[in-house]
Amino acid sequence: MNQNEFVQLIAPFKDKVFRLAKRLLISSEEAEDATQEILVKLWTKNEGLDRYNSVEALAMTMTKNYCLDQLKSKRASNLKIVHDNYTDREPSLQQKMEDIDSLNWVEKIINQLPEQQRLIIQLRDIEQCEFEEIAKIMNMNETAIRVALSRARKTIREFMTQTHRYGTH
Repeated sequence: MNQNEFVQLIAPFKDKVFRLAKRLLISSEEAEDATQEILVKLWTKNEGLDRYNSVEALAMTMTKNYCLDQLKSKRASNLKIVHDNYTDREPSLQQKMEDIDSLNWVEKIINQLPEQQRLIIQLRDIEQCEFEEIAKIMNMNETAIRVALSRARKTIREFMTQTHRYGTH
């Protein structure tokens, strides 16, 4: 495979690799380094890539493992999920403030979830990955993925209901 073919192969999911790395590592610079590292690793495997059903799933798995190794080496105690993809509609200022407040609460709740549930929420709800793909990345079966996702969403929903019901922030 030549360089041009390789670039065409990775183009559809390169941004996904970066977003996952940024979600796990927080820092844009570290996420860029991680993305480059994964692309270099893929390039060195380039002759054997056709053995894999999904090069994208391979890249996402490599990214997850690389980032978790980076975090462990730094002894980072918690992963932070920052979701900054706001929509472009033009709601009122009050609505924007309420949306930001809700997103901040969801972010806080997600940060308190177990690591596995945080990653599954990231891959399914933010990256829009299919269950089969998440199962490969997480090295779990699809049923376990669905159960963990359901529990994570239930936890988020319960916290949000409690927060809005009591108005305690």
